[in-house]
Amino acid sequence: MPFEKLSLDPSILKAIANSGYTVPTPIQEQAIPVVMAGSDILASAQTGTGKTAAFTLPALQLLVTQPPTDKNSRGPRILVLTPTRELAMQVSKFAEQYSKFCKRLSVVSILGGVPYFKQRQQMSRPIDIMVATPGRLIDYMGQGEIDFSRLEMLILDEADRMLDMGFRDAVQEIASALPDTRQTLMFSATIDASIKKLAQRLLKNPVRIEVSSQTAKHENIEQQLYYVADLRMKKALLKELLKDEDVKQAIIFTATKKTADELADALYDDGIEAAALHGDLRQAARTRTITALRSKRLRFLVATDVAARGIDVAGISHIFNFDLPRVPEDYVHRIGRTGRAGAKGVAIALAYPKERWQVKQIESYTGQPIKLSVKEGFEAPTFAKPQKFAGRGAEKSGDRSRGAGRAGGNRNSAPQRNDRRGESSKRPAR
Repeated sequence: MPFEKLSLDPSILKAIANSGYTVPTPIQEQAIPVVMAGSDILASAQTGTGKTAAFTLPALQLLVTQPPTDKNSRGPRILVLTPTRELAMQVSKFAEQYSKFCKRLSVVSILGGVPYFKQRQQMSRPIDIMVATPGRLIDYMGQGEIDFSRLEMLILDEADRMLDMGFRDAVQEIASALPDTRQTLMFSATIDASIKKLAQRLLKNPVRIEVSSQTAKHENIEQQLYYVADLRMKKALLKELLKDEDVKQAIIFTATKKTADELADALYDDGIEAAALHGDLRQAARTRTITALRSKRLRFLVATDVAARGIDVAGISHIFNFDLPRVPEDYVHRIGRTGRAGAKGVAIALAYPKERWQVKQIESYTGQPIKLSVKEGFEAPTFAKPQKFAGRGAEKSGDRSRGAGRAGGNRNSAPQRNDRRGESSKRPAR
């Protein structure tokens, strides 16, 4: 079904065509008509399914076809809450992209790490769409600086992650300050008991929307699993895997901010260009790192789950789970950063034999096995001997010494250490 059949305004359809889109994704096809009809929705949609457009496009439709209910207010008509700064910036970018041909529509981002005076300047003018993180928005609400009297739609993006990050009370406080007549949309990767409880408090007779299954999402992602004996072996194996010529750009996930910093430093010391991304970095450093990744100037990003939420970078060929995620849902979010837009991707997990139960949980959740792999010289004592596997991320015969010479030994070819360390929380950003 083409976008034209969704009855969107011509200015919005022009922006969609200008973006190169031809047909809506399943979540867009299901959600847009329901939202345009005025219903609340509770939608389950994974990363990479097009959910941002699923709520942004009908929100823009409301703005361009209906006048504001209170013409004396400067407050937002649409409020989008996101769990992280990166996701807020991503949503704002798409809102601006899709409203490119709409007349006089304003998009404002309210998030931490940005000077208050700049955001106050933005809020001094009438706002159509406000994209905010809960913490910074609560700050302004406490100072009485935001008027929600004309708000018509509340959108919760990645609601499950907001709850994981402890924003339940903040979300409920924000919602209680909004008009009861508003329309509310809740998008979450998973719908568990806590999400259902929040939905009961915030939504009115919501339409439940659930898109593609977990297994369908991974059809174009090759999943590999390497067992390692200890941390030293894990680091050494990762460095070897990163030397493969098929690894164009990769995100390496760690469990903690400390591990992200240490691993990025260790990779750099071996001549492998990498930068860390986590919540302790200043906003300027975070923005600089993500920009470098998107422009292909940075090949390897070492990140925590929270920091990587909202990163949408085309061309990520590999995802490495240096540390296994604490819950299977996070595994789905992580590997969803590769294999975008029909491209092939590779997701590689490094695990200790004692973590077999976590692997089984992930396989049970996704409904897919993760293929055991082994690299010569890195065989680990395990419960079962894995078969050698020569996939996209596996080492090719005779490539080992060549890869080491290319990426591992030439320190002079690496970026200046001060430049890379500028992205780390160990040194303040300039």
